[in-house]
Amino acid sequence: MNILIYIAKILVIVGALNWGLVGILDFDLIEKLFGHMSAVSRILYTLVGLSAVFLIAIYFIQPM
Repeated sequence: MNILIYIAKILVIVGALNWGLVGILDFDLIEKLFGHMSAVSRILYTLVGLSAVFLIAIYFIQPM
């Protein structure tokens, strides 16, 4: 379970940094790397969102 939490944290951090770039510089790194709404970028966005939901659930079950 620890490795899953670690991966989820990394994905949430990557997602947060990407949104920071979008907000500050209007630059979407995921889009630049993988294309506008390509299959890979959609999968990454989905994994970031699911990771956030997972970490929220883990937080309420067992505080970190």
